[in-house]
Amino acid sequence: MKSLRNRKPKNSALIMFAFVLSAVLSVQAQASVQMGDDGLHKPDWLSLSFRDISEDVVEATEKNKRLIILFEQQGCVYCTKMHETVLQDPEVVAYIKENFVVVQYNLYGDEEVTDSDGEVLTEKTAAEKWEIMFTPTWMFMPEQLDGKLHAADAADGNMYGAFGKGTFLDMLTWINQKGYDSDEGFQRFHSRRIGERQAAAGENASSVPTD
Repeated sequence: MKSLRNRKPKNSALIMFAFVLSAVLSVQAQASVQMGDDGLHKPDWLSLSFRDISEDVVEATEKNKRLIILFEQQGCVYCTKMHETVLQDPEVVAYIKENFVVVQYNLYGDEEVTDSDGEVLTEKTAAEKWEIMFTPTWMFMPEQLDGKLHAADAADGNMYGAFGKGTFLDMLTWINQKGYDSDEGFQRFHSRRIGERQAAAGENASSVPTD
């Protein structure tokens, strides 16, 4: 019969291996999120733009997509959480790429911005004008602009903060399906979608996340 003394090193080695593997995977996950010189995350699906909102809306519409203005800031823990979790999910990334054009804005940046009403600003003064006070903030722009409203007033909706996959995808879907034009607000839409996912899960309904 094997002694406990002989088994202990094997268990210790297994624990050490699991610890090292976990650390390696963690580092690999973080390394996969590229950072720019401005301290903001740079996933490969971000669009390069001169930040002329009217032009960006036209270009997105020509691609049968919607423009999203994404505000972030350096050192934002919620932005980091978002990029390292939900924005690493292949289904979420695929939905963004298929349906949206995303232009990143720095909350305290100095890059030039041309608002949808024609006013020339910087990223920072645009954030002040549009009353953006939290990051991340996703601004969902309409398919057409009339040139009279500034971007925040023209937007079809905003999403503030870092949410789980369910809430995130439901918001993107609600915007993409123009749910804002229906009688079903986002909260009711989201609640219905959770119910549908739970029904599809059957006996495993309790494991379906609600965030």
